[in-house]
Amino acid sequence: MSVSAIKKRLKQYSNKKKIPVLQRFFKTGPGEYAQGDIFIGVMVPYARKVVKEFKDIGLKYLPKLLRSPIHEERLTALLILVYKFKSADDTGKKKIYRLYMKNSAFVNNWDLVDLTAHHIIGGFLNDKDKRALYELAKSKNLWERRLAVIATFYYIRNNDFEETLRLSGMLMGDKEDLIHKAVGWMLREVGKRDVKTLEGFLSVHCENMPRTMLRYAIEKFPEPKRKAYLSKKMMKHADRHAIISAREK
Repeated sequence: MSVSAIKKRLKQYSNKKKIPVLQRFFKTGPGEYAQGDIFIGVMVPYARKVVKEFKDIGLKYLPKLLRSPIHEERLTALLILVYKFKSADDTGKKKIYRLYMKNSAFVNNWDLVDLTAHHIIGGFLNDKDKRALYELAKSKNLWERRLAVIATFYYIRNNDFEETLRLSGMLMGDKEDLIHKAVGWMLREVGKRDVKTLEGFLSVHCENMPRTMLRYAIEKFPEPKRKAYLSKKMMKHADRHAIISAREK
């Protein structure tokens, strides 16, 4: 098994017609969040086939693939790490976590984050100090902040909401829409399991939440309740606008 063999297999699954579609979907144009990312047209199900074929490749070979300029090569390397992590002993999990974190700069699009962070970061830190999550949440790097909140999906699935709520509060003022969506998504997942916990969070933060974050968080609420939360936020925005206008006069 070798990195070159993985690259060759991915190319066999590439579809040139998918390249422009993926480039638009993942925002690779000038000034967009994934500017310059390179796609070869491999869809996720085919990447997973490659993962199964090369799942036994040694960890020492993966950094080269993780740092590839080609998106699907990075994705495949990350999915191999997830596969290995699930069956690893404590020592193996630690090695995989460290490798992942050392290369976090290359986990640089939302699909790469969303398919892996909760498995590796969330899973490894489950019974450990969560300080690393808050360091990621303070990062200037958009993707590291997203890693932090998506990692908590692991805890949400185990009905532990503390880290999600704390990080959601920290990221309330984030300027990036991709963070608003991630936080809103995780809050929605909390609400699926414990709606009272979500409503308690919203009672404190609803008026100050970015609109996208709020809409994602309340997506599963009955329509009358969704409208009530959105109206409350709109009223707060209108009040703030009136105050600012009065001051300017």
